[in-house]
Amino acid sequence: MRTRSYVSCLAALAAISLGVSVSVRSQAPDTQRNREVIRKHLDLMNRGEWRQAAEYFAEDVQHHRGNWQDGAESIVRGKKALTDNLEDIFRTFPDWKMEIVELASDGDSVIVRCRVSGTHRGVATRAVNGGLLVGAQPTGKHFQVQHIHWYKVREGKITDHSTSRDDLGMSQQLGLVPARP
Repeated sequence: MRTRSYVSCLAALAAISLGVSVSVRSQAPDTQRNREVIRKHLDLMNRGEWRQAAEYFAEDVQHHRGNWQDGAESIVRGKKALTDNLEDIFRTFPDWKMEIVELASDGDSVIVRCRVSGTHRGVATRAVNGGLLVGAQPTGKHFQVQHIHWYKVREGKITDHSTSRDDLGMSQQLGLVPARP
């Protein structure tokens, strides 16, 4: 069962990354509940209620950060660390939004392709969003990029989170990194 879940979600992720509309639907009640957990989590985020959104993190939640240049992965562990990251994101971008474009799920895996946007109004202190914003003075500029977030949900809580973001595109739109000619 677990292998089927991984294979289904990998297929969905591949299709999403190619721009193919996909809907992986399982009849399992847990799958539908897990989708709703993520929808509620993102809805709270989009209303600026990040503290309430953080309540969906399990105490031992893990955020997997990959460094695709050298293949290394680091893991941020614990609800407090992820809550602190949300606080930093909303201090830096008070109007942060994560609009769901597509959502695929099977079992405990929920994958969301979303349109992320915000206006740079604060100074980041944590190395989130690629770490390119730490110490950068607010530009007042707005950005919009695509993210893919992969969540694992168990017993109504987010236990694992991985993401693929367009940090370079965001930094270019904010004027922090020169755009290619």
